[in-house]
Order: sequence, then C-alpha cells, then structure tokens
Amino acid sequence: MDNRALIDHAIAARQAAYAPYSRYAVGAAVLTAGGRTFTGCNVENASYPAGICAERTAIFKAVSEGERRIVALALAAAPQEEQPPFGSYPAPCGICLQVLSEFAAPELRVLLAKSREDYQLCTMRDLFPKRFTAADLKKEIR
Repeated sequence: MDNRALIDHAIAARQAAYAPYSRYAVGAAVLTAGGRTFTGCNVENASYPAGICAERTAIFKAVSEGERRIVALALAAAPQEEQPPFGSYPAPCGICLQVLSEFAAPELRVLLAKSREDYQLCTMRDLFPKRFTAADLKKEIR
C-alpha cells in the first residue's frame, strides 16, 4: 500500500476519536506483513490512564486478528476542530513506541501526516533508537 493510501486510512480513523478531555483527535493505520490494514483512534476516559492511544488500538486490533508483524504506520492527529492540513506533525508517545517495538522492525516505515500530501517519513529507529525488546530479556518470541 502506498503512503498516501495509508495516510487516508489514518485521517478517516481520526474522525471516530473520542477525545472530550484533551480535544486532541488521533487516527492511526497500520499495515501488516500479511497485507492487511487496521485502523484505530484514541479513546479517552475521565480516569485518564484508562484511555488508549490510536496507535495501540490499531496494533491490538491487528494482533487480535492474528497478525504479528507491522510493516508501516500512518498517524494523523490535531485538535478535534482541525481538518487536514493539520498544524503540526504528530508523533507516537513512548508507550506506543514500546508496543510498536514488539511487532515492528527498526526499519518500520512511519508516516507522520499533516495531510495526505504533507507528511514526514521516518523509521522506528529514528523515533525510538534505544528500544527494549525480547532480545534484552534474552528470550526468543515465537
């Protein structure tokens, strides 16, 4: 799937965000090694830690459907009232980067999108160069 198509999925997913507290709507789309696309949005809660980010929603949906390898991530985020092009490039939080590191290689293609035409392309290694993985536990994951 090309970059713009994956970004389109993330922008569409952003429309379902439930962000009444931060008013910061986030949409994510992940592409798996199996060629499937999964989307997610952020879902907030009055008890803030009980919410979940868009990236983890999309990843957990993929994993729950049997996919174990993420090969690309697109992220679109901005205040809820904003429509593309957004004001700034979004970036995954630390928890989302750690979850991604479980299912993605350092070369993961990451698209941080203001719009389908205006995005930054980077890798997992760029965003999270010192990641903690099963190798640090001296464990092999099957």
